Amino acid sequence: MAPISFRKSYTIVPAEPTWTGRFPLAEWDQVGTITHIPTLYFYDKPSESFQGNVVETLKTSLSRVLVHFYPMAGRLQWLPRGRFELNCNAEGVEFIEAESEGMLSDFEDFSPTQEFENLMPQVNYKNPIETIPLVLAQLTKFKCGGLSLSVNISHAIVDGQSALHFMSEWARLARGEPLETVPFLDRKILWAGEPLPPFASPPKFDHKEFEQPPFLIGEKDNVEERKKKTIVAMLKLSKSHLEKLRNKANSSKHADSTRGFTRYETVTGHVWRCACKARGHSREQPTALGICIDTRRRMQPPLPRGYFGNATLDVVAASTSGELISNELGFAASLISKAIKNVTNEYVMIGIEYLKNQEDLKKFQDLHAMGSTEGPFYGNPNLGLVSWLTLPMYGLDFGWGKEFYTGPGTHDFDGDSLILPDQNEDGSVILATCLQVAHMEAFKKHFYEDI
Repeated sequence: MAPISFRKSYTIVPAEPTWTGRFPLAEWDQVGTITHIPTLYFYDKPSESFQGNVVETLKTSLSRVLVHFYPMAGRLQWLPRGRFELNCNAEGVEFIEAESEGMLSDFEDFSPTQEFENLMPQVNYKNPIETIPLVLAQLTKFKCGGLSLSVNISHAIVDGQSALHFMSEWARLARGEPLETVPFLDRKILWAGEPLPPFASPPKFDHKEFEQPPFLIGEKDNVEERKKKTIVAMLKLSKSHLEKLRNKANSSKHADSTRGFTRYETVTGHVWRCACKARGHSREQPTALGICIDTRRRMQPPLPRGYFGNATLDVVAASTSGELISNELGFAASLISKAIKNVTNEYVMIGIEYLKNQEDLKKFQDLHAMGSTEGPFYGNPNLGLVSWLTLPMYGLDFGWGKEFYTGPGTHDFDGDSLILPDQNEDGSVILATCLQVAHMEAFKKHFYEDI
């Protein structure tokens, strides 16, 4: 493994004075994953047409973009009852400059490895939360002239859509272009402070995502499962694989004739069934699938363009391993489709109201990285599968050309999975999945053989 030397660390603050004060967060900001999510971009050696200094370009444009996205320069602080708020204090974000003795050609398939860890700015969650930057970036220069840029962003402040909005505007300013979409910073739209509108009939509360996901039969907690060694795989599904899977799902008796199953519903149903097989569950084993939904267009009225925060929520599809395996793919896809269709404006507002009335939000917070065993765990016998299929995640050009590869930094928790479009734009998708070492080979076998 090529050694990396850390040259300098800078604190980047907004280029101009920004609003300071306490910034209340919405309920959706305070549940689910509240730690940092890393993304990694790899670039070839900047072309000769790029006249600037890479480090100075990134630092200057980062300082300028923070004027518009000033919440990113603040710090979180805990409040009573497992809640927190944002202190907009312009303390800034961390930018690290590093050099590697290695070459870009050393990375074979860019699946997250120990070497990736060194390319990413590390967050020390043992430090008090009010001292931890919400954004950490690391630029690493390789011997061949190539570069990697890794950005670690707090999920308590933004979801994937908003994080990528921040990244794309940072790149625009670095290229000397004006801001494209001003962030909409007011989160009051997603507060349930106002009384709920009167409903014709009292809404039925069915938020499975607020329940503890199932344990393995015979276990009373997931402590042992959380300790087991995991491994990450990046598995490609070609366009023809996807067509076969969709045809299978859409020709089943569970298909909806008015609309076929989506890519996400089909692939996720396939992954769920393969994981049950690979894990060797008994037929009666309950299993839950966490699905992340962007509610921006589902709200009435839809959230404003550039809404900056967490507007995603997790919903859950549930079944037993026996049911999933003995039924055809369309059965799993239909459970997923139904869970997604449930997410309406009313569903979201009732969920917010429910969280608002909770005595303590800790049990809804995913704090793995902080070493906590509290909070939901979507490892064995469960899965969490997030779609990046519709996110504008490619083509981040800071002035020296677009990246040739981008992907997730790490996924080191059992059951943690992502589906992303292949960068080659040939219609294929990539599944980045983390499973226990004991189950991965069997999973790969089913993943391809069951198509």
